[in-house]
Amino acid sequence: MTNMKMTKLAELQNISKSYGQQGSENYNLILDHISLEIGENESLAIVGPSGSGKSTLLNILGTLDHPSSGKVFMNGTEVNATDEEHLATLRNRFIGFVFQQHHLLPQLTLIENVLLPVLPVKDRLKQDEAREPAYRLIERIGLKNHLHRRPAHLSVGECQRAAVVRALVNQPRLLLADEPTGSLDASNAIQLGQLLGELNRDENLAVVVVTHSPEIASRMGKIYKLTSGKLHLIENR
Repeated sequence: MTNMKMTKLAELQNISKSYGQQGSENYNLILDHISLEIGENESLAIVGPSGSGKSTLLNILGTLDHPSSGKVFMNGTEVNATDEEHLATLRNRFIGFVFQQHHLLPQLTLIENVLLPVLPVKDRLKQDEAREPAYRLIERIGLKNHLHRRPAHLSVGECQRAAVVRALVNQPRLLLADEPTGSLDASNAIQLGQLLGELNRDENLAVVVVTHSPEIASRMGKIYKLTSGKLHLIENR
């Protein structure tokens, strides 16, 4: 059987990240010449001890931070020298972000929070088109009856699931999740892990998750460990 060539959505080439002046007492090397490819529909987890640089690596991958050296490619285009306006557009259209805290705005309802990413889009038709997948995903995660509730009237797990839908409302090709179960109890963590696995499988979506949770990591196709600035593939299913 002929192997199909993987379509690369994102790539890190020889990335390093450090703080302070090299050779000085305050010099700190966080990431040490890391390379990583993320293919279409891939799922991978990045694990490792606290303070190992997992979130820094994810932020560089998501163009929220810049490496000290090395190159970042997104959808085949090098983004290192790209201006901030173009990067913001890229993030909004190509990447979805989920963080440890849901960051839902307390004054908005669930559906208003979910649709926030499409507000910068001036095309009203495109705004309207975003509603259908938003409603479909909200129903899928069991929050159809909570559309008009504000975050204060939702559980922490419900808020985090809504944050996942918000990250997907622009139909990105890459979802980056930074400790998404960090504020959840075991039951909600399992539900969210199942959701991320299903989204990767069913929504034509690549998923990269930074996690301490074995439950989340076990649902990803590849598991990498970040330690002492180096990234090692430890499981590939």
